[in-house]
Amino acid sequence: MIAWLGENAVGSAVMEASGGYERGWAKALREAGIAVRIVDPKRVRYFAKSAGRLAKNDPIDAEMIAWFAETFAAAPPPADDPDREALDRLVTTRRLLVRLSTQIGQLGEHQPPRVVANAQRAIGKAIRAQLAKLEAAIAGSIRANTAFAARRAVIASVPGFGAHFVAGAIAWLPELGRISNKAAAALVGTAPYDDDSGTHRGERHIKGGRREIRELLYMATRAAATRHNPVIKDYYQRLRAAGKKAKVALVACMRKLIVILNTMLARTQMWNPAHATLAA
Repeated sequence: MIAWLGENAVGSAVMEASGGYERGWAKALREAGIAVRIVDPKRVRYFAKSAGRLAKNDPIDAEMIAWFAETFAAAPPPADDPDREALDRLVTTRRLLVRLSTQIGQLGEHQPPRVVANAQRAIGKAIRAQLAKLEAAIAGSIRANTAFAARRAVIASVPGFGAHFVAGAIAWLPELGRISNKAAAALVGTAPYDDDSGTHRGERHIKGGRREIRELLYMATRAAATRHNPVIKDYYQRLRAAGKKAKVALVACMRKLIVILNTMLARTQMWNPAHATLAA
């Protein structure tokens, strides 16, 4: 396939994300000097439906992916970063094990039979041991990469951002510090979208974004808004005093934090309460 692409002067390729199965293809293409974009399958499918293409098979899918890439070709494909991809897999695996640990722990909540309780304890112990190894590997990967270590120093300087959020931000938000504040909020999924039509003014809602990093940001913001970060705590309390619902105020704090962090990384600056207070 790579030989055929070369013969036909193809310099870029696009493929749908498929839970990691696309990684080998992307790696082979990049090593052959072909730029690769990996796109969201949902966006491609919505694009096809909007064009009236309801049928679905492999040739049609390939045509629609190519058409989608041509239509939305403004953004260049991200540079290949094997270290970040490796960190992504470590952090993703840790997230899955944490979820599994929670599920296993729930087995012991209602006095299960002894055999179930024994299985729950054994599996829980094994998961905790593997989590410790993964967290050590994540910390080691960040220390070993100069760029990661620099980003870690900036992110960790924000009160309320712990090691898990730091690793997630490095692995799942490589664009941070290189994009606009609006784009950063949209990538995380904290940007409010209008729901208006004519004279109707609907309630604003957040949509889309990267769920994994948004979940980490939510937990970090809860801690920041209630305990660890005076700037965010004051902002949260002012919103609540103004009549905002608790969840609305918390999402606003999430957006403020990600905007602050985007600016800090763009300037390679550590946390400064005076500057953070002025951030939108």
